[in-house]
Amino acid sequence: MRHGAGIDPPNRFDKIHSTLDFEHLEWDEEYLHAISHRKIEYLDDTSRSVVTKNDSPDVPFNFSLNPYRGCAHGCSYCYARPSHEYLGHSAGIDFETKIYVKHDAALLFREFLSRKSWQSESICFSGITDCYQPAERDFRLTRACLEVARDFRQPVTIITKNALVVRDLDLLAEMATMNLVHVSISITTLDPDLARTMEPRTSIPAARLRAIRELHQARVPVRVMMAPIVPGLTDHEIADVLTAAKDAGATDARYVLLRLPLTVEPVFLDWLERTEPLKAERVLSRIRSTRSGELYNSKWGERMRGTGQIADQINTMFKLFHKKLGFQNLAPLDASRFRVPDRPRQQRLFE
Repeated sequence: MRHGAGIDPPNRFDKIHSTLDFEHLEWDEEYLHAISHRKIEYLDDTSRSVVTKNDSPDVPFNFSLNPYRGCAHGCSYCYARPSHEYLGHSAGIDFETKIYVKHDAALLFREFLSRKSWQSESICFSGITDCYQPAERDFRLTRACLEVARDFRQPVTIITKNALVVRDLDLLAEMATMNLVHVSISITTLDPDLARTMEPRTSIPAARLRAIRELHQARVPVRVMMAPIVPGLTDHEIADVLTAAKDAGATDARYVLLRLPLTVEPVFLDWLERTEPLKAERVLSRIRSTRSGELYNSKWGERMRGTGQIADQINTMFKLFHKKLGFQNLAPLDASRFRVPDRPRQQRLFE
């Protein structure tokens, strides 16, 4: 199985780190293959909450819902990788292969929305990891949570790199008639070979464009996200990605500049050297030029866009084609329809 990460960097919370002695393993091809081609494990997540409050001024939502922790998509640049270290794992291959599943996600979501203190506002599905990652094919937790949102008339936004989202087109179309849903499809590149190495288990770019087209045809508001734009590697595709997305039916377009916080940095650098060695020096130079000479700057207001001449050029280019192609902001979702539906009488008898 191909991974985006090629390493398991040390967990920053562990006091003791162990390192494999590859000098004594170099002839054991079976063992080495097993290390770098791990099977995905699905682990039970017994968390008693599924909605998280966000306090970052850089993201446009206050609440997010994540049915899974870890993500089998394996994107080499994923900013969520360090979150796996809180679970005692690494931000590298562990993040892609040890997937925690919140089997009670729909029940927990229903309980959250039933709170008397809840004042309805939009909730983002996939604030950390992709809610339509491969696990969703079997567990269908995102769909179950969408059914809850529909019943409560709760507005939601969805961010995904997976065309699997169109499997739930019936629900999304129904919610769209009540102005309760937006879908953002992330397209980082139109190059299928680059996508396959950089985002090994996401849908290919053509499939994501097809998903945009199907969502648009079903009258589900959809935007394209270039998230992230990698300076020196994908920034030259801005015009092509936006044009293709507009042709497919996207109404809006946004972007995020590559971020390399904490242990994302060693994972991405390893990937870059392994897969794009001839471009690595240029990419790193341009990343530093957008981050005040460093590989990352976590300052509020700057971390999503960067600073400096190259960051400004990317921003100007994106805005230019956003305007030229006629992209517009998606209309605000409607939270006024929210209601707490009556529970079945039989269920109330046993409470």
